[in-house]
Parts: sequence; structure tokens; C-alpha cells
Amino acid sequence: MTAETIQRRGGTSGRRAARAAAPIVQRRYITRRIPLVELLDEAGLELVHSTSMTILEEIGVEFRDPIAIAAWKAAGADVRGQRVHLPEAQLMQILATAPAQYTQHARNPERNVVVGGKHTVFAPTYGSPFVRDFENKRRYGTLEDLRNFIKLAYMTPNLHHSGGVICEPVDVPVPKRHLDILYSHMRWSDKPFMGIVTAEERAEDCIALVRILFGDGFIDAGNTVMTSVVNCNSPLVWDQTMLSAMRVYARSNQAVLVTPFIMAGAMAPAATAGSVAQLNAEVLAGIAYAQLVRPGSPMVYGNFVTTVSMQSGAPMMGTPEPAMMIYFTAQLARKYRLPLRSGGMLTGSKIADAQAAYESIQTMLPTLMAGTNFVLHSAGWLEAGLAAGYGKFMLDADQIAMLQIFAEGPDLSEEGIALEAIREVGPGGHYLGCAHTRRNFMTAFYTSPIADNNSYEQWEAEGGKDANQRATERAQRLLRQYEPPPIDVGADEGLRDYIARRKSILPDGVT
Repeated sequence: MTAETIQRRGGTSGRRAARAAAPIVQRRYITRRIPLVELLDEAGLELVHSTSMTILEEIGVEFRDPIAIAAWKAAGADVRGQRVHLPEAQLMQILATAPAQYTQHARNPERNVVVGGKHTVFAPTYGSPFVRDFENKRRYGTLEDLRNFIKLAYMTPNLHHSGGVICEPVDVPVPKRHLDILYSHMRWSDKPFMGIVTAEERAEDCIALVRILFGDGFIDAGNTVMTSVVNCNSPLVWDQTMLSAMRVYARSNQAVLVTPFIMAGAMAPAATAGSVAQLNAEVLAGIAYAQLVRPGSPMVYGNFVTTVSMQSGAPMMGTPEPAMMIYFTAQLARKYRLPLRSGGMLTGSKIADAQAAYESIQTMLPTLMAGTNFVLHSAGWLEAGLAAGYGKFMLDADQIAMLQIFAEGPDLSEEGIALEAIREVGPGGHYLGCAHTRRNFMTAFYTSPIADNNSYEQWEAEGGKDANQRATERAQRLLRQYEPPPIDVGADEGLRDYIARRKSILPDGVT
């Protein structure tokens, strides 16, 4: 090895060490300063909307919940058994009470997020039963894994939200699992978080816990401290479990991502526009019901869109049709003055490989350019959601850091236009040592903490590691550096006491 190579390696190692030791500066949620991209013209948007209105009035949506049916009857809807038929005028009148944006409060007020308008909030992946661990092996998730991901989200500047069930802690009994999940978010992060929706009583536990953390007065004043997610049973069914959880949150003015889970070709037509028309009917019916429960409760127009392989039946992500669906739904959400949840770093790949990279960014770019307000599955998603990967989490976090810079637009200030530097250097010179470069060289351009841009020889000398290996090692380094945010001792004791009492009466069996 030559002296020159050793010197280069020392410089690179020094720069990496400096980046690793640098303090983590959290970024606020995005306020976009770039234009929206809209694919539908006015006539196309009206066609999708009117088709949705026909679906709602003529076909209807099933609400498989007696409390919801009673509410619709009281509201004067056309109810036939479990099927609710809604004319456009009545639906639009109900939807008008839903807010166009809301603030979700974190226990650290500096981490509050605004959902809606020109804002974008990134949250981690959600709901994976498996993890791809530090050894790049697939196994069931544990409570330790969940806490690791929460800590990584806390230490990731461009993840503005802690999320929810980043991975399922399958070593905790199902009836008690929600308590450990929520406490983990409350204790190991001070960012906003999500509640649990798998049963009505679990949602009620979440409300009880946030009352302890934030205080009864803060919750009773109508402040939103959770944004949770419920899924429609497409096609055109809302079930009792999801409706009951949404009802619990709406009563306490807690936000919900009201989200049909669309796999076009299986749960919706094998047609892009037709799938969106069905999705639109489903989500509007769900949000309207929440407004019957509590007018003005914050609800987000949610969607999760994929297509299905007509050969295998497997979901396909990162393809053109879901991208178009994201753009369509964004325009519809704005038409109804509702915040939008969509997209994420979605892939069907089993590992963090080229397929994962291409599919993820092909989903996330439309998500950003369409103007999505809340992005679930922003980091860690693998295997169509079945697995959360440590390496993929860090690779995705690197990408969303770049996307945040892009969304905030160019610097056109005097420093950004850099005429001073051009005058100083003049024709035939270079900018490496000029005053402007010396002032800005650390911050002028984004530098990835994971990507390798060195020579082949240097890469080989450092172990010839691929991106996933480097990203996994970064996750391990961050976890070693992690320090928990402070928490009020009395609130923490109250949370632990409530959880202990609830666990003492809940069964250990799988229910």
C-alpha cells in the first residue's frame, strides 16, 4: 500500500469519524417550496370524483358495525341493512366539518408537527412481523427490535415522527402488546407517535396513557397528540374493529389516517382510474363517519396503493400505475380540503438490493411531488411490508434527508447566488480556496453518511462492503451513541403503574 493511499484512507476515516461525532440536529417537518405535480386536468379530476359519487349513492359502502349504522340512520342516510348509500350533497356537507390541517403535539414541543397544507411529515415503516437484523438474517421481531427502531427514528433528523408498530414485538403477548409499544414510543423518543387500532379497548388504553403523559387538561382542551391508522376492507367495507378504534380516537379529537388498502386487480378493478374512484368512495365514507362521531375531528385522507401481478397474485410496488394513483389521490384530497397520507419507501424486495432501491424511490418521488402531508413507511420497509430492515431503515433515512433538502427549494440569497465567489475567482481559476467556499464547504452540498464515493482500491481496502452493510453498521453506531430524552418522573411512574395494572388483568393468550 502506498503512502498516498494511506494518507487518503486516513483523511476519509477522519471525515467519517468527524461526521459520526457531530451532534444530531433534528429537522422540522417539511414546508415545501417547490411546485406540486398534478396529472389530472379539471375534466379528469371531475370524472374520478363523479364516479366515486355514483359508487357511494348507487352501490353504497358496508358499515359492519351497529353503532355506525345507528349513527348513519340518525344522520338521515339511506341505510339498507349494513349498506349505507350517500348522495353527494349530504356527503359534502358532512365532510365540510373536517379540518384541512392540524397540529400533532409531541411531549417535546419542538417536535410538534403540522399535518396538511404545504407540510410533509415523514414517519417510519409500520406493522412488520419480521425484521432483517444486524446479521442480515430474517427473523421475527422482538420488543428489543421495536425499541431499537424507535431509538433510530429518534436519532434520525429527517424522520419527524416516531411512528407506531414499526415492527411487531412477537415476544410480547398480543393482548398486552399495545401497552409496551406505546410506552416505548413515549419513553425512548420525544417525537410524536401513533396509537393502536387492533381493538377498541386497546385504543382506549392509548387514550388513558396519553392523558397521563400530557395531562387531562391538555387532552380535554382538544389537543391532538396521536395520529393513528385504520384500514378499510376493500372493496367497500368498513369493519367493526377499525370503526370502533376510529370512534375512540375521534371522540377525543385524536387524528386518524383513514386508509383503504388497495391492491388493484384484486381488491379494486384492474384499472388505475377505476381503483382510485373506488378508493375515493371508501375513504370519504370513513372520514364522513368520523365527523358524525365528532364534527371537526382531524382525519387524514389516506391511501395505500399497489397493483397485483396478474400472473402470481403478488403485490407490485414502484410501478407506474401506483405512482399515478398517488398523484390522483393527492388532487382529490386537495379538492375536499383534507390532509393526505400516501406513499413511502415501498418495495417487494426481500433484501436491501437494487430492486428495493428502485421500487422505493419510484414510490417516494411521486409521494413528495404530489404534495403528500403524512408519509408512513418512509424508512425500513421490505418484503411488501412483511419485514423491517435495519440496513434499509438507514438507507431510506439517507434518501429522505436528500428529499427534504430538495422539497425546501433552492437558496437564492446573496450567498446562494455566489456572485462574490465568481468575481473573486474569475476566468481560469478554481473555487477550492476562495472565501465563499471556506465559509460554505461544510454545508453547501449534502454528503451521505453511507454512500461510498472513494476509489476502488480504497473501497476494497476498507472491506469491500456493500451499501446495506455500511448502513447496518451505521445503525449499530447510532444505537451505541443513543441517549434517552428526559421525561417527567411523575408521568413516567404514572405510565408504568397504569401498564402494570392493565397487564395484571389482561390474558397472556393470543386474542
